[in-house]
Amino acid sequence: MKRVIIVGGGASGMMAAVAAAGRGRQVCLIEKNEKLGKKLFITGKGRCNVTNAADTETLLANVCTNPKFLYSAFYSFDNRAVMDFLEQAGCPLKTERGERVFPVSDHSSDVIAAFRRELEKRGVEIRLHTVVKKLCVEDGRITGVILEDGKKLSADNVVVCTGGISYPSTGSTGDGYRFAEETGHRVTETRPALVPFNIEEEWCGQLMGLALKNVSLRLICGKREVYEGFGEMLFTHFGISGPLVLSASSFYVPGGNTEVMLDLKPAMDEEQLDKRLLRDFEGNKNRQFRNALGGLFPIKLIPVMIALSGIHPDKKVNEITREERRSFVNLIKNLPLTVTGTRNFAEAIITRGGVSVKDINPSTMESKKVMGLYFAGEVLDLDALTGGFNLQIAWSTGHLAGSSL
Repeated sequence: MKRVIIVGGGASGMMAAVAAAGRGRQVCLIEKNEKLGKKLFITGKGRCNVTNAADTETLLANVCTNPKFLYSAFYSFDNRAVMDFLEQAGCPLKTERGERVFPVSDHSSDVIAAFRRELEKRGVEIRLHTVVKKLCVEDGRITGVILEDGKKLSADNVVVCTGGISYPSTGSTGDGYRFAEETGHRVTETRPALVPFNIEEEWCGQLMGLALKNVSLRLICGKREVYEGFGEMLFTHFGISGPLVLSASSFYVPGGNTEVMLDLKPAMDEEQLDKRLLRDFEGNKNRQFRNALGGLFPIKLIPVMIALSGIHPDKKVNEITREERRSFVNLIKNLPLTVTGTRNFAEAIITRGGVSVKDINPSTMESKKVMGLYFAGEVLDLDALTGGFNLQIAWSTGHLAGSSL
């Protein structure tokens, strides 16, 4: 019986182990932490957005880096296959807004428990608190791994599922990149992705804790618009966060001038918004400007918008000129924020960059450099937007690797 070692007990590693053992391989799953699925446990604020129920083309459209590489993986083990697997393993699922799929219980621990049961059922050997130091390669073929204590474990195949370097407290410390480089693979530049933005404007801090729903966001790097989205965002002490911002961060290009442009009223164009403002002013014509905006913005946002407008807060609304009103409409539709960078890997949901897919066979996940060596999951140069798409990458690539051994 062929012996397989899988390095990393996260999403892709557990799925690779299930697939390999299901095909009659003797599987050893090695995890440096005290338990499997440590990062999975905190995914989706502990609820675990396991996948997205959209069609496969939509899944691919939400992949930011190297989507074509994933055709074989996504079509051979798609979101329906993931959902079927989890439900048959005793973890019932539900689909929420945006086609996001969660455990019915809202507990990520139920997803991990389902995998644990399947691994045990298939006879997978699980080694916790075990650190792999390096990969063993002889004559262009993988022969096993060396553990931290110096012991060698022999294997016919090794699958590297070590994740990236986001949330390093969960054990994602970049080991897989080192393994890849030591065995002759290219590793592309890594940076935080699905991560909040640091913002220059001090008024952001005044709005800390304020969440805005149904706003539009454009990200402009240099003079080029690289992202536009609609959804929910949050002001923080350092800048902005929330689902909309996290998605935008996947398109952020470091260096140069970067600006976020917010449209606080995307359902109306400037003409419609101007008419709305006129109606509000008409109903409050003897009021001061500061007291006439309650119907437009959350209370916390009003002083900031007044300060940015340049209109004196005590000015009566019936004294506001057409030019001032038009300028205010433009501000509401194009509220600028200066991006100074992103937060670091400790706050990033995923890592952008990784083992170059040019060195990996997309039909099997096997290395083109070393026979019998496979890579799967976040260690690869693959990343997607929020909504369950990154976990789908992990499940699909892990399953393809485990099935192809």
